[in-house]
Amino acid sequence: MRLRLTPRDTTIIDLIVQAGNALVEGADLLQAVIRAQAGDRPDLLLKVRDAEHASDEIVHATMRKLNTTFVTPFDREDIYALSSALDDCMDNMEAAADMVVLANPAKLPDGVEIQLSVLQQQAAVTAAALPGLHTMKGLEEYWVEINRLENDADEAYRDMLAELFSGAYQPLELLKVREVIDALEDAADAFELVSHHVETIAVKES
Repeated sequence: MRLRLTPRDTTIIDLIVQAGNALVEGADLLQAVIRAQAGDRPDLLLKVRDAEHASDEIVHATMRKLNTTFVTPFDREDIYALSSALDDCMDNMEAAADMVVLANPAKLPDGVEIQLSVLQQQAAVTAAALPGLHTMKGLEEYWVEINRLENDADEAYRDMLAELFSGAYQPLELLKVREVIDALEDAADAFELVSHHVETIAVKES
């Protein structure tokens, strides 16, 4: 490990951990929105937005702490990149919930359930792994698992694209469904980017 002559203020890591925990709630709320009846979705969407606002506050607190801390737990640019990537995960899940409400597709393909399951697992794995930034131990298993899950999401996405263009959907309905599954795919990709930033930090600190 890198030799440090001054003690670290680990408040920034604690805030990053909070941001990771918030993603678990975000993924659960996204699932609730998609599984709900159309008439119930707007109220659930408000809960997603509340969760996104709370997540934003954690990110803002991280940035404020970063700007006022002389000795950071690891490189400033890596802290900024990781915090921004965590924020993107929540933003993309909110965007997916928004799209379901706005587009209101008549029926979503079965692969959406796979996407939702992947997002919940990615959120849970991320939240469980981020406390490891305190010690930099056991993190490799995390980014390997996130990559595996993202591959599952990619496969489900490709299968749904094939279904969409099979002729089974009317053009307008095809566009609605495409917007939703694209947003869910973006959310899965955002979790993978978080894992890349964690890997970068772990490699630098080892």
